[in-house]
Amino acid sequence: MVDDATHNAPARVRRALAALKEKAEGYAESGKAGSTRRAYRSDWQDFVDWCAWRELASLPAEPSTVALYLAALAEDGKRPSTIERRRAAIAFAHKEQGEISPTHHAIVDEVIAGIRRELGALQQGKTPAVTADIRAMVASLAGDLRGTRDRALLLIGFAGAFRRSELVALDVEDVTESAEGLLFTIRRGKTDQEGRGRLVGIPFGMQSTTCPVRAYQDWRHAASIDTGALFRGISPHGKLLGRLSDKGVARTVKRAAEAAGLDPSRYSGHSLRAGLATSAAAAGAFDRDIMRQTGHKRVETLYRYIRKENLFSDNVVKRTGL
Repeated sequence: MVDDATHNAPARVRRALAALKEKAEGYAESGKAGSTRRAYRSDWQDFVDWCAWRELASLPAEPSTVALYLAALAEDGKRPSTIERRRAAIAFAHKEQGEISPTHHAIVDEVIAGIRRELGALQQGKTPAVTADIRAMVASLAGDLRGTRDRALLLIGFAGAFRRSELVALDVEDVTESAEGLLFTIRRGKTDQEGRGRLVGIPFGMQSTTCPVRAYQDWRHAASIDTGALFRGISPHGKLLGRLSDKGVARTVKRAAEAAGLDPSRYSGHSLRAGLATSAAAAGAFDRDIMRQTGHKRVETLYRYIRKENLFSDNVVKRTGL
């Protein structure tokens, strides 16, 4: 609805303003990645259901209600990162409806601070799929269409340090082959909501069995894909389906981990991205070079991937002569 200040404006002006408002709302909607919006919707619904069960208002919510909800999440064993995301979802829902968010009231901040002290802010996450894991996973794959796709997905996901959303969004048109390898155009990512895009190069591998370039070529040839989605679903009967989902990436990683004799519960789609960062750091790669491949903006975020794995490889105790 056009606000009262424009009520007496000419009709054509009101129509123009209404059209602009609709455009602005569309831009605001696209300002969050699709995966983020889906997570917020799910998190918000959880809060709404929790409030309804206790006959408390969810919109607008009282700060004390939010504080109690977050404390209940902690008691249920939710991770600090999940609790923070739930708080962000509540804030986002209030903002969308023009309500003042209760999520940064002093009582809520105190509860969050207590949760961090009690549970710790360190996120354990899933196990990185390091080079040895990737080799084992790839070696376990069959030579059929699904195995060919999975080999390409694992090797490209690892070598490109791609997020699941980036992998499944890839089109054939986003890939350029050259004498050095493959050049991928990532048109939008988690930290690139404006869609500026970035380029990621993947060179030929040292071994044919684990070369991401050859795996890409084999998959394109086997699936006869010339345009559109690069990674696609495959029916139980071997029929090519539509674009693979991000959950499909996670299932592929877990399935390959299990076939390789690894614990599938420890791995996820994110293990490919974390695995490249971890493996490169262990091999002595400079932080700036790893960040160029992963697309990280801050070195602190990168260190969350590699710090645990490097506690021994770079340990100063080795230099003391003990």
